[in-house]
Amino acid sequence: MDFDLMQRVWWFFAEASVATIYISALAIVLGLCLGFTAALASLSRLAVVRWPARAYVSVFRGTPALIQLFLLFFGGLQLGLELTPIQAGIIALGINIGAYMTESIRGAIVAVERGQMEAGRCLGLSHAQTMRRIILPQAARLMVRPLGVNSVALIKGSAIVSTISVTELTYTAHRFISSTYKPFEMFILAAIFYLVIITLFMRLIGWIDARVALED
Repeated sequence: MDFDLMQRVWWFFAEASVATIYISALAIVLGLCLGFTAALASLSRLAVVRWPARAYVSVFRGTPALIQLFLLFFGGLQLGLELTPIQAGIIALGINIGAYMTESIRGAIVAVERGQMEAGRCLGLSHAQTMRRIILPQAARLMVRPLGVNSVALIKGSAIVSTISVTELTYTAHRFISSTYKPFEMFILAAIFYLVIITLFMRLIGWIDARVALED
């Protein structure tokens, strides 16, 4: 293994990891927004609200994220939608992970005892007020771990944006392989930075989960 080469280029991977974190963070935020909206919609009694949410989950969980990215970035040009590679990456990853987060959030809401909704209505609260003040605070405690797992999957899956020339960790590895012909060393460096990012993120999730547990 060429440790001297790895020492010379590691800083480029450190810079690329910032792009990976930036794209992943914004995609997670977008996914959470879509996930909450779709989860609540999928629990609606109105079919016109419920079915589009379920269709969203089925389509984006049932097709590869890479195809979704290509449709948005390359196919969007045919529809007059011009996005930069980073914008396309964030949107595609966010929409994709949002479908998975929808099921995690919906499952947490459904797990809250049904009597809680009935109790809220008996207190004179509307369905929306009961959901906001009683159901969601309890469900939030059940969402932390599943959403953390979804987010880790997104961080690892963010490597697909390298296919549209976003300079993140995987793209940087490929770029140096083409000039150094040292794939093992370059992918080892990329793997190390991914591992550091994900380890730190999981520590954050663990801290949030512990804080939520103390509030019980």
